[in-house]
Amino acid sequence: MKRIQFRLNTAHQDCDTLLIGVNNSGQLIGSDSTLNSNSELTSAVSTAIADKDLSTKVGSQIMLKNLAGFTRVWFVSLGETEKLSRKAFIETMKKTISGLLETGTNWLYHTLSIATQDSDAAWALYQNALMLQTAQYDYQHPSRGDFTANQNNLDKVTFVGEIENAEQIIGQAQSSAIGMSLTQDLANMPANFCTPTYLASTAEDLGQQYGFTVNILERAQMEELGMGSFLSVAQGSDQPPKLICLEYKGANANDAPIALVGKGVTFDTGGISLKPGASMDEMKYDMGGAATVLGVFKALGELKPEINVVGIIPSTENMPAGNAVKPGDVVTSMSGQTIEILNTDAEGRLILCDALTYAQKTYQPKQVIDIATLTGACIIALGHHVSGIMGNNQTLVDDLLSSGNDTYDRFWQLPLGEEWDEQLKSNFADMANIGGRPGGTITAAQFLARFTKEVEWAHLDIAGTAWTSGTNKGATGRPVPALVDFLKHKVG
Repeated sequence: MKRIQFRLNTAHQDCDTLLIGVNNSGQLIGSDSTLNSNSELTSAVSTAIADKDLSTKVGSQIMLKNLAGFTRVWFVSLGETEKLSRKAFIETMKKTISGLLETGTNWLYHTLSIATQDSDAAWALYQNALMLQTAQYDYQHPSRGDFTANQNNLDKVTFVGEIENAEQIIGQAQSSAIGMSLTQDLANMPANFCTPTYLASTAEDLGQQYGFTVNILERAQMEELGMGSFLSVAQGSDQPPKLICLEYKGANANDAPIALVGKGVTFDTGGISLKPGASMDEMKYDMGGAATVLGVFKALGELKPEINVVGIIPSTENMPAGNAVKPGDVVTSMSGQTIEILNTDAEGRLILCDALTYAQKTYQPKQVIDIATLTGACIIALGHHVSGIMGNNQTLVDDLLSSGNDTYDRFWQLPLGEEWDEQLKSNFADMANIGGRPGGTITAAQFLARFTKEVEWAHLDIAGTAWTSGTNKGATGRPVPALVDFLKHKVG
């Protein structure tokens, strides 16, 4: 991914393209007041509106050449900014950036970090930097052979405006985007490339690049630790399972870390409880939680915040085979609790529960957050717009909700409670791994809650947000932005 050079409040003489707004009255708006009243620009936009080449409707835009010393001027209609929603702002800016990247724009003078209906200029600056950097993403991995990534000319962006902590805001946005690109690359990669071993080597590469401590546990070590739940999922695959552990040490060594635990099923057939064939190719995305953890760690390596974070990734395939785990089998987790496996396609919780136990016993974290493409029920409940969140500590959940709202990488809280926990009763073990169709997202989290009673814990179900289907199929990189923001606020 090409790294854009972001600059602040510098002279615009060297910039070849101006990005400026138009309100519902046809007036120019932007963070450089001298340009808003520039006679050449105001005359040009008035003519464009009169000629019906530009509308004052939100999202309308036009590019004109050789005005006010710029090779290109990109006029973007934002309507009544005091009524412009976050969604409308983001959609308009994505459309604008897409258009800009199809031109010869090399150095952009950006004046649209402005306050809108429910957001201030700082939020707009963050989103603009994030979108400009994420727009540089283009999947390019061995599966594409001689594929050459789409190139664009944009190298530099100058933001103008008096925004407190602007450099830090841009730094967080750009680091998050760079982390997202790794998350997207790993998730988009076909499962015959992105195996548990590949995820482990990616973690080791990050360790070398940024100085993380990395430890990879192999099957024999997991057997010795008693991870019978995790290994039951792995036993049907020829790919060796990995428990991938990373440590970012940015604070005092005695400070308890925050643990991120990411589900890493690199391909999920459902096992003996086989999934339908339609769209099964998308089950390469079932390691979205693992990819998120690695993406967050890349962002941490870029930002270097003063905080301690550990990442735990249980990774395996879930395959049908003669030695695969069967419905009705009973296994013993690392915690000592026994589990009756009623459905082998509810495998994510089986690998996460042992990883959660390992994280607590090994690192004594002050908080644990697991991230998983865990349930199709979450998609039914929330669609593809927000991720599900549940937890045993409301302050932790509220902090994550706040970061999700601030970054527009949003979560929606679902409940936990004894009523749903009762659905996990088993006649043959301490619990079953499913609780039936009602409340499927909640009972999955309730299962994990049995392994996190002694620590502040939150669960993120990203099944609906980690990737998109259809003609634009691909990983989204979510929820890297929200987690980076959450961790940034934990500094100090």
